[in-house]
Amino acid sequence: MKNTRFLILSFLLISISAFAQKPQKLTSNQIYEKVQKLNFLGTVLYIAAHPDDENTRLIAYLANNVKARTGYLSITRGDGGQNLIGPEIRELLGVIRTQELLAARRLDGGEQFFTRANDFGYSKHPDETLEIWEKEKVLSDVVWAIRTFKPDVIINRFNHKTPGSTHGHHTTSAMLSVEAFDLAKDTTQFASQLKYTKTWAPKRLFFNTSSWFYKNEQEFDEATKGKLASFDVGTYYPLKGVSNNELASMASSQHLSQGFGRLNTRGEQKEYIEFLKGTPLSDTKDIFSDIDTTWNRIINGGEIGDILYEIEKNFDFVNPSKHLPKLMEAYKLVQKIEDIHWREIKEKQLEEIIEACAGLYLEASVDSSYGIPNATIEVDFEVLNRSNTAIGLTSITSTIDQNIIYKGLELTPNKEVNFKEKIILNTEEFTAPYWLKNEPTLGMYAVENQLLIGNPETPRAVKIAFNLIINYMTITITKDVVVKYAERDKGEIYEPFEILPKITTKIVDKVLVFSDSIPKNISVEIKAGANYVSGKVHLEVPENWTVSPEEMVFTIEQKNDKRTATFLVSPPKNQSEGTMKVIATSEGKTYTKEKIEIAYNHIPKQTVLLNSEAKVVRLNIEKSGNYIGYINGAGDAIPESLRQIGYTVVEIHPAEITEKSLEKFDAIVLGIRAYNVVDELKFKQKFLLNYVEKGGNLIVQYNTNRGVDVAAPFDLKLSNDRVTDEFAEVRFLNENHPLLNFPNKITADDFKGWVQERGLYFPASWSSEYVPVFSMNDKGESAKDGSLLIAKYGKGNYIYTGLSFFRELPAGVSGAYKLFANLLSAQQQIAPIIEEVKE
Repeated sequence: MKNTRFLILSFLLISISAFAQKPQKLTSNQIYEKVQKLNFLGTVLYIAAHPDDENTRLIAYLANNVKARTGYLSITRGDGGQNLIGPEIRELLGVIRTQELLAARRLDGGEQFFTRANDFGYSKHPDETLEIWEKEKVLSDVVWAIRTFKPDVIINRFNHKTPGSTHGHHTTSAMLSVEAFDLAKDTTQFASQLKYTKTWAPKRLFFNTSSWFYKNEQEFDEATKGKLASFDVGTYYPLKGVSNNELASMASSQHLSQGFGRLNTRGEQKEYIEFLKGTPLSDTKDIFSDIDTTWNRIINGGEIGDILYEIEKNFDFVNPSKHLPKLMEAYKLVQKIEDIHWREIKEKQLEEIIEACAGLYLEASVDSSYGIPNATIEVDFEVLNRSNTAIGLTSITSTIDQNIIYKGLELTPNKEVNFKEKIILNTEEFTAPYWLKNEPTLGMYAVENQLLIGNPETPRAVKIAFNLIINYMTITITKDVVVKYAERDKGEIYEPFEILPKITTKIVDKVLVFSDSIPKNISVEIKAGANYVSGKVHLEVPENWTVSPEEMVFTIEQKNDKRTATFLVSPPKNQSEGTMKVIATSEGKTYTKEKIEIAYNHIPKQTVLLNSEAKVVRLNIEKSGNYIGYINGAGDAIPESLRQIGYTVVEIHPAEITEKSLEKFDAIVLGIRAYNVVDELKFKQKFLLNYVEKGGNLIVQYNTNRGVDVAAPFDLKLSNDRVTDEFAEVRFLNENHPLLNFPNKITADDFKGWVQERGLYFPASWSSEYVPVFSMNDKGESAKDGSLLIAKYGKGNYIYTGLSFFRELPAGVSGAYKLFANLLSAQQQIAPIIEEVKE
């Protein structure tokens, strides 16, 4: 039965993923729910630190049961986490996790917001977090979210009163929320925002507490007795055919890069909130108690409410188009609302309902995924009225060139109208993620446009306004231009339409390591964003590096076609590192960006523009052993990094592991979280240990400690121990240890320049067979000695390391390369010394 439920959930998620990019077409049930939501004028904002921190059960309950306008403010985009579905980390992972949040909100009914804070990785205390985040900027963004979203109620996911007890980002998100609650109404605070919005005073602030924040249920009950309001969020929605917690499970399962795919839950489930600030609840079952959430909240709103409450009360599920005359009457009144905030919200909601009730199909599509600035594109229009209501299309307007195209069409019921029009992409701006446009700092993204701050993604630049007459009244419904095509094995596919540069370039390897002074041929890929592109390309290299030729000429006739330019790059004799940049020029313009496409089934295709560059490293490094087997884990770039310094790396598929198949390797490496994500390893562990016992060298990189057995040859207990400060002192427990001396001498200088962290999920205890190599710790903590352990097993070596090589090697950290080369050293070179070190 359990497997059957899992298959049902999997089918639902696959179905949702397949249609995630298609324009939503509402059923009568969904239209009715939209009307209910239209008639509730209350807003709640949920605040936490990262994607996947949000409580989808409570968000879904507020959005679907209470019918409140519900938003989630994630302080970061989750850029510092790990990726279980692919190789993308840092800013590219942030793009994926942004879209996963939007996918979750499409399911649970919420809206999504962010600040400019950059997720720099795990933090143990808010003090550290706020040092890196630039507190005033992040605080201003939280205030901005409150002033623009205007929540009546704010709910924090984390406890602001317990700094140091959990992830520093978590506690900081709550601390910022508590502070912003009061600042948002103060005209003297962040006054520059008031050019675009007004101050706002939320009614009350809560903490979404639970027994998870306590040692056990008893402690939770004792600490919170009489302080909490609670809700049963397991309510069943007959119109949807699912319970609220089932809906929430499907929403949280969109966080696939974090491994959040899960079975649905259903039945009674309690959520608790603790009052923190503002006006206390008069009714502990209603977070909006004493707040007017009816149309009477708005000046002259009662007249609108009279119309819309009647529609809700007598909604016709069989023929919703019969409500169009009254809906249009309400729409005309909404346009007269003086309160701009509510007017814009209710106009948008009514436009969606009217479009759905009329069965209108309005689409503007193109067959190319992008265009370049100032180009002319041809757009295919499809317009269809599937109701018996008289509807006319007076004109269409392109928002990007402001061109009004008059149509004067009467839309005959169920008679499709198709036509083509040309539109000029009158802009120099690109539609790639706006927060990546400028160079970020470790803790902050640089966003200059105040009106973009908080947006989950870059607004679509190319929109079409369909100007209509329905029931003798005008209405404008705006649609994004989309890309639409079909594939035989997938069916109809939709993608976002982008505006991108005419020329993009790419160096395939983002880190180029020169282990000697021999020059290397470096290939640069040049891609055309239009037909008939020509120009020149050259490389900018650091001082003392040379490149030949100085520049190369290219001509590309077809859009999307590529050319390759090859340069000979010579490193200096001595150790050196820097950045090599690609510069292309054409018709007096300079092009410096690489186009990166991210495509997964559960999110819309994403196009990212990053600087076209690579890190170059001249490294004096020695190697012993060459033929390396690599078993992939949760996606990392270490195999490519090892090839950079001359290793032959063969990726091993677990199904192919046999006793014989492993004998040929000088060393075998397990990728990060391999035991977490590769179930088959539990059946192949005997072969890996046998390989070690016969004289092999096995390197196991970090795994999380949740329900995993790394099946080490001797007792080894994983933990949450980590060192998050990448500058933390690294102490050598035995400077004579072979791993520190062969074939490269490792010194303290080799731990300079590390990024994001030293390491994570270190073992906390181990048997005497293991020899620890390093000791390190974050400020104010005890020493952590489990970052790198080695044990002799039979004739070979078993190495377990939590050091974050998966970040350091792709970042080109010289010392990390030297240390990893030592780990890979042929077993027979270091085995005799292990016993000596232990003695």
